[in-house]
Amino acid sequence: MPVIGGYLLGSVPVAVLVGRAHGFDPRTVGDRNPGFWNVMQRVGGRSAAPVFAGDLLKGTAAGLLGLAASGARTGRLGTVTGAGVLPVYAAVGAAMAGHAWPLFAGRKGGRCVLTFAGGFAVICPPAFGLGLGLLAATGIGGRSFARGARVAVFSLPALQLMFAPAEHVAATGALMTFIGLRFGQAALADHATGRHRSQRLGHRLGRLATRPGTRRTGARA
Repeated sequence: MPVIGGYLLGSVPVAVLVGRAHGFDPRTVGDRNPGFWNVMQRVGGRSAAPVFAGDLLKGTAAGLLGLAASGARTGRLGTVTGAGVLPVYAAVGAAMAGHAWPLFAGRKGGRCVLTFAGGFAVICPPAFGLGLGLLAATGIGGRSFARGARVAVFSLPALQLMFAPAEHVAATGALMTFIGLRFGQAALADHATGRHRSQRLGHRLGRLATRPGTRRTGARA
């Protein structure tokens, strides 16, 4: 139940819905990633805020679903423990899979960063809170939200070590590996798209060069 529910929650294509409300599909513009950053670059931070909140809440809702299925018991400071660990991690992972390959958007999804972060808020609330502080400090200090977000997200396992055992941190690392996989897939897709465009351009130039009356390179006048 938590896995199915998590996947369905993750499949809600928030970025696509917000993008269409503004007259575009984020899967066909910019970096073609249906996520907060791509939408923000098109419509600005205020209009893209529902994407940020929606993608974050998908992971949080999935984590809470897993927690409820296990009896809603947590350890100190709300950290997931005992029988709740497996269903919560499974539900968050399923939400990330739903975001990556959404049932309601043709299996064309995003890279799961915000969905992971929202789920981590349930997995280890105190570490998530410290991550938010790190995001604010590095983002404001470096005048770059993107840089602050990267620092905060990749610091979460280290922050979690202060509140949870190493096995839980390893499970968090496994979820983050999924993010790396999605970025790798996106890079391969971009490379393939660029190669196909180059091939199409080469074919067009070849057809132009063989048209009657086209001057061939190296031919004598």
